[in-house]
Amino acid sequence: MEIRDQWWVVRIGNRLIWGLLRELESGTARVLDSAGNWLGYDSPESARAALLDAEFRALDGMDDEDAAELGLPLAELLPPEGDDEALIARMVQEIPARH
Repeated sequence: MEIRDQWWVVRIGNRLIWGLLRELESGTARVLDSAGNWLGYDSPESARAALLDAEFRALDGMDDEDAAELGLPLAELLPPEGDDEALIARMVQEIPARH
């Protein structure tokens, strides 16, 4: 049923907070937040707008300069992996002290 997943990220202090935007065939969208909640939206555009309002950035399309603004090399911006259940525990990542 799912069409597309897109990762979003924001840095708060020494943490990366991830959000997962999931576009559905129905034309609606859901966002998995860092607390493990799936938030429903009437369209992918409204879900993107909510993420942008919360100062998240889309990982796809991010370049080295964008990543540097988050304080990390682009190669180190790796979204969580796993099934939906496993993702919940990995939506907040500590940034090593060297950054």
